[in-house]
Amino acid sequence: MKQISLIYCYLLIASSIGMALWGIFGFIEYFTGHAIVIPLQNPNFPAGTQFIHWFLITLSGLTFLIGYFTRWKYTPNVKVVIYACLATMCFIQTFDFMVREDRYISYVLEVTNYVIVSLYLFKSQRMQQRFGRI
Repeated sequence: MKQISLIYCYLLIASSIGMALWGIFGFIEYFTGHAIVIPLQNPNFPAGTQFIHWFLITLSGLTFLIGYFTRWKYTPNVKVVIYACLATMCFIQTFDFMVREDRYISYVLEVTNYVIVSLYLFKSQRMQQRFGRI
């Protein structure tokens, strides 16, 4: 079980790097109009919604990375707050602006991921030790 927890921890670090980069690249495209890798802007999202989207994604990735490497004990709490904001933003995007057929399935999968990661951050021995919560 410890090996699975370690692998999951590494996946969280990798996905947080990905989230931070995705958010930064989204911001660059948002402000300059130039896509760094692939176009990331959704033309169906209003500008304000798009800005909040990139802000929360960047914040989510950086919060975990900074919190993990500094062993900040409030990292799990802050991540849950960010996840609540992301789930709310995703709800608005899914039900008001998205047109993809799989948007509802994507929403459920995203929220399920937030719940699983939150449980891991609060309940796993590895994360409790990492953040000095035990």
